[in-house]
Amino acid sequence: MPLPIGAYVVEIRTGRVARVMGHEGPYVQIRPLGGGREWDVTPEEVREATSAERLSAATAHANARSRGEVP
Repeated sequence: MPLPIGAYVVEIRTGRVARVMGHEGPYVQIRPLGGGREWDVTPEEVREATSAERLSAATAHANARSRGEVP
């Protein structure tokens, strides 16, 4: 079963937390939290993020924004 659009996932190779934006052919299109450029991965390259991973990634993004590192 494909990951639903909006699901939080972790790219296994890099450990990056992202959101599922869509599906194109055999690929899952994901985008980093806070926005940015989408990239394609195969379903085998991602897994669902845990609640702790989602919270950690959201906190890191909020902290970077408060320091002016992210627009």
